[in-house]
Amino acid sequence: MKKIVASLIVCGFAVAMVACGAKKEEAAAAIDSVANAAQEVVDSAATVVDSAAAVLDSAASAVQ
Repeated sequence: MKKIVASLIVCGFAVAMVACGAKKEEAAAAIDSVANAAQEVVDSAATVVDSAAAVLDSAASAVQ
C-alpha cells in the first residue's frame, strides 16, 4: 500500500513539474530526485516493517 502511495506521489510531482513548464533537463532531474527520495522512503518503511515482524516473532516465541 505504501509503495502505491509513494508511486502516486512521484507521478503527481512529475505531472506538476511538466505542467510548470520547466526545462526538460531540469524536470527530468527533479523527477529522478523525487523518485529516489520516494524509493528511500519505501525502503525505510520496509525495514521498519521487517524489524517489527522480527519483534512480533520474538514475542510470540516468548509467549509459547
